[in-house]
Amino acid sequence: MFDKLHEACGVFGIFGHREAAKLTYLGLYSLQHRGQESAGIASADGERVYVTRQMGHVADIFDEPTLAELPGQIAIGHTRYSTAGESKLSNAQPILIDCVHGQIGVCHNGNIVNANEIRERLVRAGSIFQSSSDTEVVLHLYARSQAGSPEDAIVESITQLTGAFSLALIRKDQLIAVRDPHGFRPLALGRLGDAWVVCSETCALDLIGATYVRDVEPGEVLIIDASGLRSIKPFPPQPLAHCVFEHVYFARPDSEVFGESVNEVRTELGRRLARETGVPADVVVPIPDSGVCAATGFAEEAGLPLRFGLIRNHYVGRTFIEPAQSIRHFGVKVKLNPVRSILSGQRVVLVDDSIVRGTTSRKIVKMVRAAGAREVHVRISCPPTVSPCFYGVDTPRRSELIAATHTLDEIRRYLGADSLGYLSLEGLLHSVRGQGKSYCSSCYTGKYPVAFPQDQAAYLQLTLKPNDDNAEPQPQEQPETVA
Repeated sequence: MFDKLHEACGVFGIFGHREAAKLTYLGLYSLQHRGQESAGIASADGERVYVTRQMGHVADIFDEPTLAELPGQIAIGHTRYSTAGESKLSNAQPILIDCVHGQIGVCHNGNIVNANEIRERLVRAGSIFQSSSDTEVVLHLYARSQAGSPEDAIVESITQLTGAFSLALIRKDQLIAVRDPHGFRPLALGRLGDAWVVCSETCALDLIGATYVRDVEPGEVLIIDASGLRSIKPFPPQPLAHCVFEHVYFARPDSEVFGESVNEVRTELGRRLARETGVPADVVVPIPDSGVCAATGFAEEAGLPLRFGLIRNHYVGRTFIEPAQSIRHFGVKVKLNPVRSILSGQRVVLVDDSIVRGTTSRKIVKMVRAAGAREVHVRISCPPTVSPCFYGVDTPRRSELIAATHTLDEIRRYLGADSLGYLSLEGLLHSVRGQGKSYCSSCYTGKYPVAFPQDQAAYLQLTLKPNDDNAEPQPQEQPETVA
């Protein structure tokens, strides 16, 4: 919809509730922002596992008759944006198989960085894959395991994975939650009466009236069945690497992620942004919706009025018919419209959470100027994005990231802004209280906590045609893998 990094996926699971499928459906509503390509639910009634998955939004897929075909007191659900594998039905989740260990379904948020290596090994050994999703390797490892029990087979399978993975798995009588030892992606544990709930964000707990208990710990496997909840920690300890972009953009502001309120963190990002990059102005205007929290903090710290000078149309579908080029920037105009009475004659600070390619930001700046703004100052509540992510975020190649290839002033001129300011990395890490010790910030630093396969190194190359301001690419810095 906008020039943003695309969301990670959302997972939900519940054990011990007679309306498990319906509550999973509601939970996926809360997690729809994490993926809009496909959605699915699997349920279990103690005898077998059932599944429904389709392309599209949650509301378009599930209705009363569909949910009625998902019986049982156990369910898992998934809403997907593809970060590994094409956008097609065969890659939709949950993925369900039946093997020597019985039926099992899986939902995955993250990116298994050694999936291609595992896949090649399994194919040589005779495995036949039905999708291009990295998630499928988990099920092949499980099916081929010689372990004596299904639980041991799960542990044997997941301990062969590297990268980012928060998993919800379902068997006919069990719900299993898994989080990678670095803790890249969030996964929360909650309680609804006697039922247990796991989900990507706490906003899903709020919707169904569940109570947050704790996070699934990095490196933890939770097995939930009729005997209760058991915790296994089969991974060797690893340095924590929570994805800081969850706080910057991905998570909903009403969620708590990695133990912090997303709303409070984003508001603090705005305060620090104002302290670091303050400018004489008349009004602070957020770029909706992702810039609202940071703009609130910026205005508060700067002592400036916060006004909604850009209105977003929330009823734009995934596709729409564009007219001929006689209407310039139609794609942005159909989604955002300026309020002239707020912008005309004003020195405007435009606040957003990030800039990726810069194309949409440039159009917004032109739109604000056309509405009569006297000055336009762009402020971004995170550092410049200079490297792609390999841990569950659909990031463009490095050559497409404008901050990787252009100086600050070149970006400012490309946007057409009077000034441009980013939050410093130090300011970001201080706002999330991590001080750099527990957060992955590879998209801002090029330093990666988990090595990625060489076949993905092309994403780090810098081959870019100059933009129409004739800004030249900057020299490439080599990425680092840090322990």
